[in-house]
Amino acid sequence: MYKKTVKVINRAGVHARPSALLVQAAKDFECDIFLERDNDRINGKSIMGIITLGAAYGSEILIIADGKDEEKAVEALAHLFETKFEEE
Repeated sequence: MYKKTVKVINRAGVHARPSALLVQAAKDFECDIFLERDNDRINGKSIMGIITLGAAYGSEILIIADGKDEEKAVEALAHLFETKFEEE
């Protein structure tokens, strides 16, 4: 299991477009991926799950992956957060 905490730094938060980018990236990996915020854990390959997290600007998200390519998966998703989902 590999984990990393990231912060939402894009002003609009994790809305539909960032959620879609996260799901597209997550589906490239074989491992199980979860996103956790305030004790709510959702499937990182579910766009509706990600949207329902309600991750606004400044929120902290724990990315968790478990499986064969877990470290690459977590780092790929973390990169999206770090680059503000290419929105700014």
